[in-house]
Amino acid sequence: MKTLVTLVLLICVLRHCTAAPVGPSAPQDGCCNGFNTTKIPRKRVTHVAKTPSGCESQAIIITTCLKKFCIDPNLQFANKQLALFEESPSKHGFNLKPCE
Repeated sequence: MKTLVTLVLLICVLRHCTAAPVGPSAPQDGCCNGFNTTKIPRKRVTHVAKTPSGCESQAIIITTCLKKFCIDPNLQFANKQLALFEESPSKHGFNLKPCE
């Protein structure tokens, strides 16, 4: 009986941990709550876009197969990623393969 209770509690804890958002700056409804300063290599980036104009704070959203990052639009590397992606994602080495 103790084993069953322990197993159920473990499953609940693991489910709760994996259901958490990917980070404090992860976009919710297309808008960002904060900024991340992580430089993401182009070969991992699947999409780059600006937040919608209706959002309280503007950001550049960089998407990988695993996460979405809200990057401060005043950072030079974020603007460069956006410009290169808008110009030609395949030409500049972005990851255009489907995520598995």
